[in-house]
Amino acid sequence: MNLEAAVTLKTDIPSHDDSIGSYTYEEFFEAARRFHGYPAPGLMLGGYMMEEARKHLPEGTIFDAVSETSWCLPDAVQMLTFCSVGNGWLKIKNLGVYALSLYDKYTGKGIRIRVDPTKLDAWPEVKSWFYKLKPKKEQDTERLQSEIRQAGASLCSLETIQMKPEVMGHRSKGGITTCPLCGDAYPGSFGAICRTCQGEGPYLERKSSRNLIVDNLPHGLKSVPLSEAVGKTAVHDMTRIVPGKSKGPEFFKDHNFSAGDVCRLQLIGKNHIYVDEGDIPDGEWVHENEVAETFGRIMAGEGVIQAGLPREGKVTLVAEQDGLLVTDLEMMNRFNLVPDVMVAARKSGSLVKKGTRFAGTRAIPLYLSRNNFSKAVSSLNGDPLFKIAPLRKAKVGLLITGDEVFSGLIEDKFEAIITAKVQALGSEVVRTVIGPDSRDCIRDAAKSLMDEGCDLIITTAGMSVDPDDVTRHGLVDAGVTDLLYGAPVLPGTMLLLARAGDVQIIGVPACALFFKSTSLDLVLPRVLAGQTLTRKDLAAFADGGYCMECKTCTFPKCPFGK
Repeated sequence: MNLEAAVTLKTDIPSHDDSIGSYTYEEFFEAARRFHGYPAPGLMLGGYMMEEARKHLPEGTIFDAVSETSWCLPDAVQMLTFCSVGNGWLKIKNLGVYALSLYDKYTGKGIRIRVDPTKLDAWPEVKSWFYKLKPKKEQDTERLQSEIRQAGASLCSLETIQMKPEVMGHRSKGGITTCPLCGDAYPGSFGAICRTCQGEGPYLERKSSRNLIVDNLPHGLKSVPLSEAVGKTAVHDMTRIVPGKSKGPEFFKDHNFSAGDVCRLQLIGKNHIYVDEGDIPDGEWVHENEVAETFGRIMAGEGVIQAGLPREGKVTLVAEQDGLLVTDLEMMNRFNLVPDVMVAARKSGSLVKKGTRFAGTRAIPLYLSRNNFSKAVSSLNGDPLFKIAPLRKAKVGLLITGDEVFSGLIEDKFEAIITAKVQALGSEVVRTVIGPDSRDCIRDAAKSLMDEGCDLIITTAGMSVDPDDVTRHGLVDAGVTDLLYGAPVLPGTMLLLARAGDVQIIGVPACALFFKSTSLDLVLPRVLAGQTLTRKDLAAFADGGYCMECKTCTFPKCPFGK
């Protein structure tokens, strides 16, 4: 019997005896006391949930488990099965829901069981406990346990599920490495330094015998006074700053100092200089220029080049083409957690022109230890850190809705506004349709624009809460899918994103008639760069998504969307 048939035949959870697996109720009660410390109501209920879910799996299924809460329910799984947190067959995804899934570890098909709030009214003590309607000391524990014993899994509902492939993967630590900051061994996949040193540790203070490294320079690097500088060679670029006027190298690496240079060194505040007389251990240290050049080369992806040789230990990255800056933010964080290195860039998602400087990277000390250099390079595995995604030249269909515009009561202003924004990004509005606030008309107009070859449709107005605002409904009738409505951006909250096959859809709220910059200006470049925006992507706009509504708009040279 397959899984779907097994579940279909048992749509209602039948009445039960009060045993839990191979245990009698009393035996499980005592086993819970020994395993958990006390027979918690959640653990007792979890026992019934676990066994009910197992009944609905085809016989002989080798299964893994996922608990959607970290409270009590995982212990029921560990008591009744071979699945445990330790062996990785039990995973805890703490979604805060009292739910459990058992699934075939090879196919991912399985059963999810959850406490169903609609079934609690018949069990008042359970409902009071589940919703925390009264303090624990006021609960009638005996009655609560009695209700759980009587109700068992009838408090729950079942559904079939298909697990995501990434959840099914076998858990692996990967390679083990040593944290360069604290000395603890940890899985290298967690990052360049351990999670405690990343700030995730639970400790307010840790006293360690490890000494902090203050002077992280090679022992063979010598400091000599200016009186001995003549005839020596500069081991790094030396910077001269004229406040308010200039900043740049006064001396470059490998410069041979003459007597005439001593005064210039004093003018830039130098009383000593570093010299390398061949005593730096081979292979143990990497010079800042080599570090920067290597980092820049690895970080540069499509449309990105280095702006010449390293200067003052830093490499600058430049856009080789117009487009949208796309940064792997997870990789950037991983890299910047490595001691003694850094990379900084403009906001991912920024529009950049060819020749624009957008990022810089360097080692922080003059010489980087080979260990930290290797960790930093390893953190840049996979795709490049930066790329410039070119904007496609879309054929845009513009659908303007509104009875007042369609009937000629007011003059349309939207076409000029949207056309200007589209053209500024290199695309073209190939057809404009003005229609009434009619669901059927909007459906037909959207379909006609698709039929005419538009690969991006921008609709305007009809996105608000009024009964006449039926644009969304008309688009759904036209066959759009993956619809996202609403974004945490002001102005432009009532934004719509969707697609119909390969055609992308953007719904623009009416506020774009008044405000020069709205959520449209944040999403349109990304859509043209080929990005598929998710609800998570939209949620990220909240940080920086409040426009100051300046009298003179300078967007994008302002904080909006950044």
